Amino acid sequence: MKKILLLAILMTVMSIVSYAQSGLLTGQVADGQKLSLPGAVLKLSPGNIHTITDAYGKFQFLNVPTGDYELVVTYIGYNAYSTTVKITAGKALGVNITMNEAAVQGKEVVIMGDRLRGQAKALNVQKNNPNITNIVSADQVGRFPDANIGDAVKRIPGITMQNDQGEARNIIIRGLAPELNSVTLNGDRIPSAEGDNRRVQMDLIPSDMIQTIEVNKTLTPDMDADAIGGSVNLVTRAAPNGERISATLSGGYSAIREKPIYNTSFIYGNRFLDQKLGIVLSGSLNSNNYGSDNVEAVWKRDDFGNTYVEEQDIRKYDVQRIRRSAAAAIDYKFNEKNRINFNAMYNWRDDRENRYRLSYKDIEPLYDASNNITGFEGAVDRETKGGINGGRVKSARLEEQKVQNYSLRGDHLIGSKLDLDWAVSYSTASEYRPNERYINYETEGVTFSNNFDSPQFPLLKPTSALALSDYQLGTISENTDKTKEDELGIKLNFRVPFSLIKDQKGRIRFGGRLRLKTKDRNNSYSEYSPVGNDMDNLSQTVQQYWGGEKWNPDSKYVPGTFASKRYLGGLALNNSALFDKEDVPGEYLAVNYHAKETITAGYLRFDQDLSSKLSMIAGLRLENTSINYEGNLIQNEESLEGTRTVKNSYLNVLPGVTFKYTPLENFIVRAAATTGIARPNYYALSPYVNTILDDNAIDAGNADLKASYAWNYDLMGEYYFKSVGLISGGVFYKKINDFIYQFRDENLTTESFASQFPGLPNPVPAGENWTLTQARNGESVSVYGFEVALQRQLDFLPGFLKGFGVYTNYTYTKSKADGIYNEDGERRTGITLPGTAPHMFNASLSWENKKFSARLSLNYAASYLDELGGNNFEDRYYDKQTFLDANASYTLLKSLRIFAEVNNITNQPLRYYQGTPSQTMQMEYYTTRFNLGLKFDLTR
Repeated sequence: MKKILLLAILMTVMSIVSYAQSGLLTGQVADGQKLSLPGAVLKLSPGNIHTITDAYGKFQFLNVPTGDYELVVTYIGYNAYSTTVKITAGKALGVNITMNEAAVQGKEVVIMGDRLRGQAKALNVQKNNPNITNIVSADQVGRFPDANIGDAVKRIPGITMQNDQGEARNIIIRGLAPELNSVTLNGDRIPSAEGDNRRVQMDLIPSDMIQTIEVNKTLTPDMDADAIGGSVNLVTRAAPNGERISATLSGGYSAIREKPIYNTSFIYGNRFLDQKLGIVLSGSLNSNNYGSDNVEAVWKRDDFGNTYVEEQDIRKYDVQRIRRSAAAAIDYKFNEKNRINFNAMYNWRDDRENRYRLSYKDIEPLYDASNNITGFEGAVDRETKGGINGGRVKSARLEEQKVQNYSLRGDHLIGSKLDLDWAVSYSTASEYRPNERYINYETEGVTFSNNFDSPQFPLLKPTSALALSDYQLGTISENTDKTKEDELGIKLNFRVPFSLIKDQKGRIRFGGRLRLKTKDRNNSYSEYSPVGNDMDNLSQTVQQYWGGEKWNPDSKYVPGTFASKRYLGGLALNNSALFDKEDVPGEYLAVNYHAKETITAGYLRFDQDLSSKLSMIAGLRLENTSINYEGNLIQNEESLEGTRTVKNSYLNVLPGVTFKYTPLENFIVRAAATTGIARPNYYALSPYVNTILDDNAIDAGNADLKASYAWNYDLMGEYYFKSVGLISGGVFYKKINDFIYQFRDENLTTESFASQFPGLPNPVPAGENWTLTQARNGESVSVYGFEVALQRQLDFLPGFLKGFGVYTNYTYTKSKADGIYNEDGERRTGITLPGTAPHMFNASLSWENKKFSARLSLNYAASYLDELGGNNFEDRYYDKQTFLDANASYTLLKSLRIFAEVNNITNQPLRYYQGTPSQTMQMEYYTTRFNLGLKFDLTR
């Protein structure tokens, strides 16, 4: 770190000394609609002087020798632009450039319209980025029927998503689980609204609020290192170069609950004060009434080799999801050398959910003399999930999630050789679930048939019908859950010209970053007992019946009768004359915690052109992580014995080198050897210890967990068509050390407890073996694979066929994990890294002319290990999934078009299986959604 600071001082002095020996050239590149063009290549001749526009179309030439130059700008799909400029010593020259769409380039005809503008922007950025990336622009996102960012990102090569209630939520990059990836907004890490992990909920952010999606599959030293699989950077909209007004209004239909969908969004941007002040405001509102049909099962194998369903749920979900988002971006240009930017985004999602759950539980098999199962005996439970009546809760479980991001940034040119930028940012995420209520009625001693149909569609069957009066009141409960995460970030970066090779461009970048993070989870839970006996059985309640008609998995799954949501919401639980209240610490003491993290980083990055065709990035990043966590010590799940505070600190040294070789104008080969880390989930680090006497078990956090550390090796080739297209292919290999998995030790003794938890009261009696469940570091994982992609407009075909375009990609991933042990302490072999999807495939076929466009899109991911159990039989797998979506639009007027969208045509369920594909663990269906609307877009 000291060496980096000394180098910073040295470079600054060099810049000041040579202030008057050269000049500066700055400016912006835009298209005919006054929209910025990122990724444009600018060259000054004579000399080997070149640069690339940033995400907002801005560029800077530092340390340009005085004299007259020809400035040439190139951009795929646009005519080349050239002009002459005069560089004066010690002065900054500003140039604003407008590119014209190409009509003919060589033998390939290019007709630029809506179908190609977005693709051209994305491909130009991807082509000219120094590292391996995939780029999707806002215009491309609009061509897919995707309401949120998660559904848009899953179209990118090497990416699949885990779904929640039919929408893409958690991101998997190159087969690596969400915990190994990061999501940033304008380069700042987005905090997690969930209580136990670092995952960013991608379904929180509407797709129409983002200008560009950047997926960085390799890192450079100036980027945050916590992204082993990759980093998704969401770039918000920047102020246009002229007035822009855009609005969308649509309505739809969710088939599963036959309820409406509403969407609206707007954008307004303009420049004022003689183009110095730019403002863009945007907002979005989405309301969707839908739900899901769900069946879940837990499988068990007895000592005689019989496999059966130990527990089964039939669940009906009704969901209202309202997603709101607002954003503002303001930039002010003081002069050609100084500019500041302010960005703000506020995302707020309300999920109102009612769940009706029929559970067959505590299943025990009945045997004949030959140890064959003749039937089962167990209990039946009918549970309603909801919330209090009225207010924002509206008789449902309200899950309020909010994510806010605010940043102030400055870009400054000092002299002609020093580029300085800084940023201060604040982000916060929260989840609030107030007055969440449950009521259940149960009956025991129920016998079941030994025929539960097929393992893929299992159903436990009571041998006789049960009356509503047979169901006795079990538990009435209410809980309020609160989670909040905050992050304050400060960063400072410098860039100076420095080349080791004469007449070749070189740059040194260096800087530092500070991230101050806090995370708190504070849940509460109480149970209530009625004073009277007027609700002792289910027949005494106000009921709601749900039949099996139109039930997606199969009509044989009949949820049946439950206490209604309004009956549950109307119970006056806090009236002591009607209910006795009891606090239940066992439901929340173990999960509550307080966390502080301080991350300090410094880096040195050296960019060097080795020739006109070969360039290199080499550098080093240092990241130090200090944690201060507080968790609870719990005796027998309910007695708070005290708190436990643990501090830890570690330093990660992260070198990397990247090469970019351009043997032909439109052919690029990239190679990289980089490093990255993945910090443990928050709750895994919480130093809680929860002793469960009845089960002879202990659940515990592990504050000594190390961050997973990876070496990443990549080789990628890309060929860019002049008519706006791409064909690419590459291989990758990752070696991940200290990966994290859930460990279960069934042989915990009093001696081993004392060694693992020194200084704590020892609950394990001498001579007994207990079970310990805790997150642990494994030894290493090897991940390797390849990916291929093709984007091509088929405009070389005759007539009608000229309007077709294809977009397709495939990724193969293989992994092998070492150092995983089963519940008996035995080393497991042949284990893959959880979350590693082996096959991912995207395909899209489009057709478009000047007025009409249509697209059919397919997304496929193969099954993969999702969570390790104690052995092979208990491992949980995320099953394969295939989504088919379609959309079309027609231009009514120059600035107005009508569009239609259909999602999930295949009615793809979310499915998990246990151990083997035939043993269904969960199958949840969402059916198809339809949307029809108008989009207005005016740019002046």
